[in-house]
Formats: sequence, structure tokens, C-alpha cells
Amino acid sequence: GLLDAQSRTVNTDMMLAAARALANVVAEDELNANYIIPSVFNARATEAVASAVKGAALALRRAE
Repeated sequence: GLLDAQSRTVNTDMMLAAARALANVVAEDELNANYIIPSVFNARATEAVASAVKGAALALRRAE
């Protein structure tokens, strides 16, 4: 997402967007003591995080 947005910095909003996107990938019925964070190989997770971070980076650029 940062590369797609051509961002050179990372701020708290971008990190929160990534965390929220990652949390939304795991459905409540999938949550258990051994599965709270999806695998880095989970395509849905990587796509969701990249999209969320790109959106946050572009929003920051528009706000500047």
C-alpha cells in the first residue's frame, strides 16, 4: 500500500488502518487461542492491508 501510494513515511493512521484491516480478515467464528492473526501467506490479508494502508496514505496526502 505504501509503495502504491508512493508514500515515503508511515504514520499512526496508516498503522491503525493496517491493524484494522488485518483484524477484519479473521472472522469471529475462526478466532481461537491459536488463531488471532492471519498468516502472512493469506492473500486476503495482504490485499486488505495493502488497500487500507494505500487509502490512509492517499487521505494524508489530500489533507496536506
